[in-house]
Amino acid sequence: MEFRRSRTVVPVLEYLEEAGSTNDVLVGRASDLPDLAVIVTANQTGGRGRLGRVWVSPPGKALAISILLKPVGLPVESYGWFPLLAGLAMSRAVSTFVAAGVAVKWPNDVLIDGAKVSGTLAELLPDRSGVVIGAGLNLTLEGDELPTDTSTSLLLADAPADLDPDAVLAAYLTAFSTLYREFLTAGGDPIESTLRDSVVEGCDTIGRSVRVELPAEKNLFGTATGIDEQGRLLVRTDVGITAVAAGDVTHLRY
Repeated sequence: MEFRRSRTVVPVLEYLEEAGSTNDVLVGRASDLPDLAVIVTANQTGGRGRLGRVWVSPPGKALAISILLKPVGLPVESYGWFPLLAGLAMSRAVSTFVAAGVAVKWPNDVLIDGAKVSGTLAELLPDRSGVVIGAGLNLTLEGDELPTDTSTSLLLADAPADLDPDAVLAAYLTAFSTLYREFLTAGGDPIESTLRDSVVEGCDTIGRSVRVELPAEKNLFGTATGIDEQGRLLVRTDVGITAVAAGDVTHLRY
């Protein structure tokens, strides 16, 4: 794949015929690559999702995309917004190819009519100088190829039959780069850059009854009421408001 359109958006884009993990490749080469360098493959054999999950798909039917961020002068505390930024950027890209409703489940799963089409994994560089943002996007998976019964693909969501992976990737990188540069210009301030407002607006979790599986294997039940200045999900329970920095969210239907 040439990805000619996508290459005009970022300073470096390398397509790999196969990769164990695009995140691992980019982390290993981070010192030699510039800000917003991208590694992409349509055949990732050892991908990872959040909370240690494995992310796999049939070759040629999904994209694994990793973006290197080296935000000079930005405090590490601001890095927590990058996964949310990525989810918002992917939702904006996906919405240009499907007519169905596209939204984000906090922090960064992209849903089409409630089914997951994309997820994101952020990894801090060992020297804390930056972050690698990995995203998986289901392009043309058929129903029997989906990883879960709550997943979908652009094909199943009635995207154009002649869907061009380069057009999809270019849309994502354009949306990501725009949001990222606005965030940097505002010094990593999610309020001044309007990033928080945009994330809240695009987040389908806000206002829903949720179950949050916390890292300590505890479940939190309540209503998602907002996102604070650190990107944490605010959940109202019987005992007050809890700010959740990390956890697996399930939208409840009662």
